[in-house]
Amino acid sequence: MFFRNDVLESGSVFNSVSLGTNKRIGVKYIYIYIVLLTFRCRQRHPSSFLISPEFRTDPVWSHIQRISPLAQMEFAIQHTWDSNPVNHEPIRVVFSPGQGGLKMEVSGPFFNDPAAPAGPPGQAFPGLWDYEVVESFFLDSATENYLEVELCPHGQHLILLLSGVGQAFQQQLPMVFDATITGDRWMGEALLPWSYFPPNVNKMNSYAIHGSGEKRTYEALYPIPRAEIVEGQKPNFHRLEYFQNFRLQSIMGEGWIQPESDLWRGKP
Repeated sequence: MFFRNDVLESGSVFNSVSLGTNKRIGVKYIYIYIVLLTFRCRQRHPSSFLISPEFRTDPVWSHIQRISPLAQMEFAIQHTWDSNPVNHEPIRVVFSPGQGGLKMEVSGPFFNDPAAPAGPPGQAFPGLWDYEVVESFFLDSATENYLEVELCPHGQHLILLLSGVGQAFQQQLPMVFDATITGDRWMGEALLPWSYFPPNVNKMNSYAIHGSGEKRTYEALYPIPRAEIVEGQKPNFHRLEYFQNFRLQSIMGEGWIQPESDLWRGKP
């Protein structure tokens, strides 16, 4: 079964489906419609195996989100902080609904450089950014309140709550996190409690770091554009202006309301 592109994008197929007389047939046609829309979006963005920023801004994808909220969002960190392509399989980060929070899954190459932190797995470790780590930041751009999450393949983690650029007021908060190293790869799964998120999250960025000395490598999901790099500039993961749009409702559903948190009470 095929539909013309103008029919797909107008939504007339979906609008013509009536669930009143036969819900099973209606759901079947809605599912087919979503699949066709997704295929059309893939045609427009063939290089976007994952849900890239360009993919998510396509009007066809916006229509898919309205009728079928995402169960997860997956991202690949494909560039260094200064917009050069990475020279290895990219680190992947997946966000999905969790019990009482947002589930964050990480997978990718294990570089084993630097050596493991001295702290026990499953515990917070200060200064974790000096080791091999994957980080995600969740920002309310109106207030510059944001959550920073750091996950290490050796099992250590670090949570920071910040109000203002680089201004942490809470850190080393507890979190459920498990990591597994298998050969030259690793996987990790964390549950980020809703109480750690600032209200009105609307931006996000993710990063990966590995290597030592001159081989220290800093990677970014949304890097600084190459044209904006100045001589002598160093990587800085707190450049909030380069974060891009992100809505928790895209994962949890449009009707979902973020729980209030005492941790952020009194902040702007």
